[in-house]
Amino acid sequence: MSRLRYLLAFGVTSFAFALAAQGQDVRPSPASAATASRPAALADFDAYVDATRKQFDVPGIAVAIVKDGKIVLEMGSGVRKLGESAKVDAHTQFAIASNTKAFTAASLAILSDENKLDMNDRVVDRLPWFQMSDPYVTREMRVRDLLAHRSGLSLGAGDLLYWPATTYTTKEVVQRLRYVPLTNSFRAEYAYDNILFAVAGLVIEQVSGKPWADFVHDRIFVPLGMTESQTHAPESIGPNDDIATGHAKFDFKDLKPVAPMSWNNNPSAGGIYSSVHDLSKWLTMQLDGGTYKDGSGKEQRLFSEKRQAEMWSLITPIRIPEPAVPELKSARPNFSGYGEGWFVSDYRGHKLVWHTGGWPGMVSRVTMVPDLKLGIVVLTNQESGAAFQAVTMRALDAFTDAPKTDWIAAYAAGVKKAEGNADDSMKKHEAARMKGAKPSLPLDGYVGTYRDPWYGDVKVSKQGGKLSMTFSKTAQLSGTLEPWQHDTFIAHWTDRSLNGDAFVNFSLDPDGKVREVRMEPVSPLTDFSFDFQDLRLVPVEK
Repeated sequence: MSRLRYLLAFGVTSFAFALAAQGQDVRPSPASAATASRPAALADFDAYVDATRKQFDVPGIAVAIVKDGKIVLEMGSGVRKLGESAKVDAHTQFAIASNTKAFTAASLAILSDENKLDMNDRVVDRLPWFQMSDPYVTREMRVRDLLAHRSGLSLGAGDLLYWPATTYTTKEVVQRLRYVPLTNSFRAEYAYDNILFAVAGLVIEQVSGKPWADFVHDRIFVPLGMTESQTHAPESIGPNDDIATGHAKFDFKDLKPVAPMSWNNNPSAGGIYSSVHDLSKWLTMQLDGGTYKDGSGKEQRLFSEKRQAEMWSLITPIRIPEPAVPELKSARPNFSGYGEGWFVSDYRGHKLVWHTGGWPGMVSRVTMVPDLKLGIVVLTNQESGAAFQAVTMRALDAFTDAPKTDWIAAYAAGVKKAEGNADDSMKKHEAARMKGAKPSLPLDGYVGTYRDPWYGDVKVSKQGGKLSMTFSKTAQLSGTLEPWQHDTFIAHWTDRSLNGDAFVNFSLDPDGKVREVRMEPVSPLTDFSFDFQDLRLVPVEK
């Protein structure tokens, strides 16, 4: 998934540059300790990565750069978990989240090359029970459409079915698509989603006869020698496991570790853990046109050049916003869009093929410059898009002879503005609030079970003289309801790492009974995957 609204907003147009570091804590991989192959512009790269990490409060960062089929560097900076001494290195595994989408696209490419499916196949011909909320879209949805974010769904639609983790199965998630509203015309414009990658994963399983996780392991990880990759998030992390722990700023302020999330009901959208060492093999194969060397040194092919060209071709155009701050102007692309599991844009005359990923406590970016045969991987264990963008941009500049730019200051300005906008938003809410306005009903009048067609049941109960709200399928979405004004409350989730508090508005009928409940995030910085605004909760008759 793409974690955080401001991460998405800056994902295409903003990057940062780190200043010289002091007190470095950097661990190059033994295989890449020599720096002779680095361009002169990357002579201070280790210090730069460490400075970026410290500037944006990231406990650990891992980076790999490949060029012309060779590893330029592999390195780690910082620690796997705050308060512990274990260091991040090139072999430390991180959740790569939505960077998984390219593996799902590659899996479909493999099956297409084997003539087991066609990317223009109708989804209903593969999954006869598949259904969208519109019959036309159901009938016309093609396999390629599942990968291109142009279905007519809204941004992050349906994400609450699996984010935070729920008890639904993947098939149950997809079956509920028939109730998720469309907010735009089919193939009309870009809106990022995760749920259709769950459909893509089920298509892979139907065609191949294997679970998605087994297919990716057997047909991609094993051939490429990706022994430091797994398709399920670890339930727990032991002291000897070289796996990073995610970190988040609880209530947008206090940086703390977050519990690992196991996500098995939409893994094809974001379920892979990997290291930069392994992902350098993935990018080398991609930059070599789908080919790789097997254990004996013989060249093999994972997928055809034709299929790779289609994955890297722009299918869905993306509007390019003006930079949030003037300092980011030179990072603004001339074109931007989405292909099959990859974003496509440009920088300084070079086409970029890239993706970002976000997970509780971890965000990352994978970038390729095909005409330079350049690949860059940045994995982090904190929810700071500024950090991975900073490192990526520094590496891009080094290989494109770009003028030296103070990106760290530029991105810091962008983050400051985003946070300021969030503060302004809350001030506007406060100004519009009628102080002292009490709920229209006794608290017992709001108690009950409410049902949304696509999510399911949400319960409001009264405990100790206060209201609480619990999402029946989502253990983490449980908290108290604080009266705001009239029939509007704020849901404060017990898990403060979520940063997803929401306004809850109870609409009453003429007789003073609750007719409907609507929700929306309080902060504009809340992850777009908390798609509360799409819920239409109505009382369940007793």
